[in-house]
Order: sequence, then C-alpha cells, then structure tokens
Amino acid sequence: MKNLALALTLACVLAPASTHAQNAYITNLGSNTVSVIDTATNTVVGLPIPVGSSPLGVAVTPDGGKVYVTNHGSSTVSVIDTASNSVSATIPVGASPFGVAVTPDGSKVYVAHDSTPGAVTVIDTATNTVVGLPIPVSVPAVGVAVAPDGSRVYIATTIRVGRGSGGVSVIDTATNAVTATILIGRFHNGVLVTPDGSKVYVTEDRRGGFGGGGVGTVSVIDTVTNAVIATVPVGFSPFGVAATPDGSKVYVANGGSNNVAVIDTVTNVVIAKVPVGLDAAGVAVTPDGTKVYVANEGSNTVSVIDAVTDTVIGSPILVGDQPVAFGLFIQPAPKFAGVPGAKNCHGTSVSALATKFGGLNAAAAALGFSDVQGLQDAIRTFCGG
Repeated sequence: MKNLALALTLACVLAPASTHAQNAYITNLGSNTVSVIDTATNTVVGLPIPVGSSPLGVAVTPDGGKVYVTNHGSSTVSVIDTASNSVSATIPVGASPFGVAVTPDGSKVYVAHDSTPGAVTVIDTATNTVVGLPIPVSVPAVGVAVAPDGSRVYIATTIRVGRGSGGVSVIDTATNAVTATILIGRFHNGVLVTPDGSKVYVTEDRRGGFGGGGVGTVSVIDTVTNAVIATVPVGFSPFGVAATPDGSKVYVANGGSNNVAVIDTVTNVVIAKVPVGLDAAGVAVTPDGTKVYVANEGSNTVSVIDAVTDTVIGSPILVGDQPVAFGLFIQPAPKFAGVPGAKNCHGTSVSALATKFGGLNAAAAALGFSDVQGLQDAIRTFCGG
C-alpha cells in the first residue's frame, strides 16, 4: 500500500515542460530585488526584479513556472512568473517571513516566520492565498524543507533571545500540525531532506547565528526515529545547505569561513572545503547535479562550483546588493513516474516521459537536460539503479 501511494504521488509530480529550468533566482537583501542567472551561460538575464523589503528566502516550484520570495521587512511573499520574470502576486503572510519551500506536487508553499514565538504560514499556489491559521512553533522558525513524498515539512528553529533550545519541528502536511520537535542546540538556519527521504541535515551556528563567527556543525537526523545520528563539524557560521540530486553529497555554505563544506552522506564526513566569496549564504545544485551555485552576501557575487571536482569554475557572477538566496533557488531535479528501488522504475518513467512530451528528445529539452543521455542518467539515479 505504501509503494502504491508513493507511485501515485510521484506520477502526479512528474515535471511538466519549462524553458526556465536552468535559471537561478538570487534574492538581494540589500537592494530589494531578485537577480536571474542563466546557469547554461552563467550570465545575468535582464534587469533585477523588484520585490519587497529585505528579501531572504526563495523557492522555485517543481515545474519551474513560479518563484516564491519571502520579504522579511514587508511581511509579504512575492510570486515571480518565470515566463516574464516579473512579480505576478504579492501575498501578505505576517511578520518576519524567512525560509520558504514548495511541496513536491507544487500545490502548497510553507513559509517560516522568524518571530517570537515562531509560526509557519501555508499558501495555496492555485490561488496564491494563505490557507487557515499560522501553524505555531515554540521558537522563531528559519529554514524550511519538505519530504520528497510531500508528507512532512521540516522547520529549522533558532533561539533569538534568552535561553532555550532550537532544532527541528516536524509538520504533518495532511493536518498541518506539529507532530514532533527535535531539540538539538540553539541557533539553526538551513535544513534539507535527502532525495530518498531518509535523513535531514540542519545547520547550527554554535555561537549565535549567521555572521556571528561561531564554529558550526551540521546535525544529521534519521527521519524514521527523529533522532540525531551524526554531528558534522563544517566551519564558521553555516547557513545555507543543499544536496545533490542523487543524495551522495551535501553542500554547506559557511558564512564565517567564506567557503563551502562538502559532506559525503555515506560517511557523514567533510571531504572538501571550497573557497568562495565573502559571507557565503545560500547554496543550490542544478537539476542535473553538475553545478553548485553559492550566493556571497559580502561580495555581491555568486560563485559556481563544479560538482564533480568540487572546485570553483569561471569568475564570480556579479548580482545585487547582499545576495542571500536562502532556499531552493534553482528548479529542483524532476521526480519521475516510477517507484525508487522497483524493478520496473526506469521503464515506467521512460514510458511516461515519452508519452507526455512526445519522445525522449523533447522530454530532455523540456526538463533542462542537454541530451537524452543526461535525462537517462537522472532517471537511473532517481530509480536507484
């Protein structure tokens, strides 16, 4: 029954065509804009997009059609239409919106509020309106990540004033209620769920938040037991965190170290540290897993890392003032129609893609792959074989 439910979920979220799959959307905290980078050419596309005050969080929908941006100073979320790269809606959500994430089926957006006490707002993407009352969490909410099957949302929480513990709050998307609270430490920012849904990685600054200069760690949580199974020292003031589509590596932007730590998810050991610009903040991986983009808040640039060699390629890309890009600022890797681990997973996905797009060549182009081989590799990675 579980496999059937997962199959239906994945079939529903098979990514439709999008010509904007390879764009990176960078929130510029200091200039109240979003810069758009074409990741095929590593050039900025058009003029910066004006949004609200102090944009921080950003999330691209699975189909690549919309981008949701939290405006921390305006208490709103801006919705960007990627076809025109213009704001199509502005949604009032309450004080201090920070992190944001979209469910795999693209139907809902979860917004974390860095307020005291914390809260999480839910947006219906069909109407771009807030659904129900905010979901209360005990302390300020910062990062947001959604499980691959869409059943749970993980919220990184942090202590801003006084004593107490932060960590991760777990929300059941069926009821929009907090079902578990995992207490770890005090100051947590970035959070992600691995593509197979088995683990959660959450950053912690041991001395008081982003830019505080503290020696930081990443806690690894088992999603079955909600227990911390590893603590990985990464660098100073870790903030953003992202995983490769195959789940083999996790990238952590260390704002105080001006580098990105690379974690091997099998051993949970740092295998590389890649120097980037000043105050590394947001980090995201392209859908094909070949490149990693890092927003450098102190340099007003974005660095590009080759995910094979874990070295910076090319020159930094100049964007707006104080780029943060906290969240999934590049369209996520597509989910396919098969069931990971099942014998017929690859064939099911290929058949579904061929039918939907009129052939694999058209499917590869629509989903942002350079050729059919790249698409086939992505399917095999998704299927686990």
